[in-house]
Amino acid sequence: MAATQPAPVPAHELVYEPQQLPKLRSNFGAHLDQDTVGWMRETPIDTPWEEMRSRFQEEGYIFVKNVMPREDVYDMREAYFKHLEPTGILKPGTSPRDGIFRDGEDPIVHNGVGGTDLPADIERQNKLTSAHTMPLYLAFLEHPKLRTFIKDFVQWEKDVLIARTMLRHNVPNGLSTGIHYDKIFLRAGEADFLTAWVPIGDCTAQGGGLMYLEDSSDIGRDMEADFNRRAERFTPEERISGFNQNMARDGQLSHNVIDFTNDVLNGNFGDKSKKRRWLAGNFEAGDVVFHNPYLIHGAVKNEDPEGRIRLSTDLRFYEAGTALDKRWMEVWRPNDGL
Repeated sequence: MAATQPAPVPAHELVYEPQQLPKLRSNFGAHLDQDTVGWMRETPIDTPWEEMRSRFQEEGYIFVKNVMPREDVYDMREAYFKHLEPTGILKPGTSPRDGIFRDGEDPIVHNGVGGTDLPADIERQNKLTSAHTMPLYLAFLEHPKLRTFIKDFVQWEKDVLIARTMLRHNVPNGLSTGIHYDKIFLRAGEADFLTAWVPIGDCTAQGGGLMYLEDSSDIGRDMEADFNRRAERFTPEERISGFNQNMARDGQLSHNVIDFTNDVLNGNFGDKSKKRRWLAGNFEAGDVVFHNPYLIHGAVKNEDPEGRIRLSTDLRFYEAGTALDKRWMEVWRPNDGL
């Protein structure tokens, strides 16, 4: 019987110097220079509501600590990796609760990004699909701490969580989410929405979590306005697609953060006087990042030294009664065109 492996070091026990970040990179390209990266600002859960709303308005995101109980989040992580355990994704002798990737496995075989980047094996695809309807996951989406926070933060009379949530894992050295802003994929609804990015388990800065281009909502809005001008002759279907001829093959703006940054600096989008860094964080189970539809972001390549698989879900909330993107009101399925 294999010896039980020690649990990985929790994110909150890792210590970095105040200005020191580990080396970060995107799916492709070199690691970012230290002068082009920074830490996301953390917002304690007991921060006054007006301060939270002010930060969100000014910065395009809030990184809120301890929205949900840590153990509840780890219960969800354990259930997910128990569900996927028959695929061989986990390192032998480790707990599904830790979610440690199996040594020597091909990352592409266990890609959980979705869309067109699915594992070829149908059984693995079915596991990814059915994970979205597990009873514990559906209950997790309705977690009272999360839903009460959102209700109090947005101050809508009623919110609507769209059915197409993005429950995704990102194995070490695998392909993950490229650089984008969320409106690219939800163009059919005129109303703005709130995204909640929920890490399901601890995720260090270099462990495959999200990084955000600092104060970049103006860039996203300019890009979307430029797209709309160039899409005037498109069919209605082409105009709302995130995969049209003006986008990369998978709807992303880029998979190389350095090339993208250089393109932005040399392009016509956003305020050129702003100094913009890429911001990352040490995410702990229970934390949630909320961001607007135009803030530029993408995943850090997972180079977690403990071999942890990054698990997260993306949730989008509209105000009830507004013009939401109805295409997203069905549960995700492979190759659904979105």
